[in-house]
Amino acid sequence: MRKAYDFTNSRPNPFASRLKRAVTIRLDEATIAYFQELAEETGIGYQTLINSYLKDCAATGRRPSVRWAKSKGAA
Repeated sequence: MRKAYDFTNSRPNPFASRLKRAVTIRLDEATIAYFQELAEETGIGYQTLINSYLKDCAATGRRPSVRWAKSKGAA
């Protein structure tokens, strides 16, 4: 490796902003712990694992199976 590099003619990557976007998402502790344990086993960051799982869900059209329980006061 060189001791110094000349970046005077460099330019920012025009595609970098399209790669990923920072968002705030609230996850329960059990979910975070699961992905953190998986991250330790695989050597892949837990946020990368969560992103990969969600990306796979979007690509395959997988939808969550959510069934809301009726409240006692509902008709």
